[in-house]
Amino acid sequence: MPDLRLIEVDFPIRPVSEESVREKNIRHGHISTLHIWWARRPLAASRTTALAALLPDDPHRREALLRLVRDLAPYEAVQGENPELEKARALIREAFGGRPPRVLDPFAGGGSIPLEALRLGCEVHALDYNPVAVLILKCVLEYPQRYAKPDSVSALPLPVRERSSRSLFEEEGPDESPLLRAVRAWGAWVLEEARRELQPFYPPDPDGSVPVGYIWARTLPCQNPACGVEIPLMRQTWLAKKDNRKIALRLVPNRAARRVDAEIVEGRAISFDPEEGTVTRAHVRCPLCGGSIDDDTTRRLFREGKAGQRMMAVVLHHPDRPGKRYRLPTARDLEAYRAAEQALEEKRRKLWEEWGMDPVPDEPTPIGGGPGAERAFSVHKYGLTRWGDLFNPRQKLALLTFADKVRQAYAQMRSQSADPDFAKAVVTYLALGVDMSAAFCNTLARWENTSEAIKQLFSRQALPMLWDYAELNPFSGSTGSWAAGWEYYLNVLAHLTRIPPVEGNNE
Repeated sequence: MPDLRLIEVDFPIRPVSEESVREKNIRHGHISTLHIWWARRPLAASRTTALAALLPDDPHRREALLRLVRDLAPYEAVQGENPELEKARALIREAFGGRPPRVLDPFAGGGSIPLEALRLGCEVHALDYNPVAVLILKCVLEYPQRYAKPDSVSALPLPVRERSSRSLFEEEGPDESPLLRAVRAWGAWVLEEARRELQPFYPPDPDGSVPVGYIWARTLPCQNPACGVEIPLMRQTWLAKKDNRKIALRLVPNRAARRVDAEIVEGRAISFDPEEGTVTRAHVRCPLCGGSIDDDTTRRLFREGKAGQRMMAVVLHHPDRPGKRYRLPTARDLEAYRAAEQALEEKRRKLWEEWGMDPVPDEPTPIGGGPGAERAFSVHKYGLTRWGDLFNPRQKLALLTFADKVRQAYAQMRSQSADPDFAKAVVTYLALGVDMSAAFCNTLARWENTSEAIKQLFSRQALPMLWDYAELNPFSGSTGSWAAGWEYYLNVLAHLTRIPPVEGNNE
């Protein structure tokens, strides 16, 4: 009878399952915050099943081995030095004649299984045919292992400190990974360089309040010939919907001026139902005349270019005060947006000349091949036929500026005679930062009124039409901003570079 592995005899399914579920709410240091990957396996399940599959069953110490597997299931158990983790590594080496076993994952995806095998001291080989997965694997497995030790690079390229405050480029101790130091410094440099160009387009209020975001509604003209008013398309009008805090936007028909006005109301002043918006499943209702637009006409009007957009509210946060507040947009807000529109054209021409291609993506959006796919990729039916159509002008300007700064960072690293592979590794993390910004900075990102935060478009695997959207201020420091996202990246990288290198994993 062949030797059995522990997992073939017994396994602590319940505690591992519980930890796998709990892990969904863990963000700081978790690889899920590096880049979206839909089919990523839970780290707890990956770690414990790998361990139980590598260890041979021993009836005399089976309970001790199962207890070890169970003890290593919590996320916190592997966030620092842990005697139990060292014990697991030693037992695995013992089972394989004193050497680290080779583990191959030919469909590695988001990297959970190879990462946990690496954590257990194995020589890991990971493959995937999806280029996004390959990029994630390089950032999770290859680069942190290759550049973990202080002496892994001969020279450390860093930005000129005088360009920003010292605190942004604060260095840790001499034992810190050069990769972490460089990513931290260049990420801060990209942020500050982009801020210098973009800050005028996100002006703070006179009292120092910073715009967290801007809530927009797409618009259509009422098809009633006697009306013709611009209808703001909103699925509902809640701004904050909590047990102890309720704020809503009320749409006010102004028949004298033939327009739909708005006001912000709070608490008991909400004498209407904010759940009732002006659009449901592409059926539109005019708040002024009560007329309606059917779904087919709605789609046709969008495709014909009859749709517009209107800024409905501004979300603010004061650095010295808790919570968020809301106000209606002012002429100053609209002027800043129009200025961004003009700046985009200039930036686009400049980068087109430098890059040799249109910097705004013009590839077609998915059409969808069946009933389910058509619902998942419904934007195409509304005239959003190119990827560039999914961003408003200020969002395009912001993303182009961040992408340009990442390219400049790479050029500066190379001008310092940085090792080409190391510079490529650093700039790859910077590129992931632009990816994450794009997930929040588009016209399919929504305002979640229960958490009072902007939610990125990939809440599900789809590009569904969104009537009202939230435009992010990338410098606000709130969820989705570059600074907030970068803290997640640094936490992940700090954790990954502390995993002890294993011979063979740098190949």
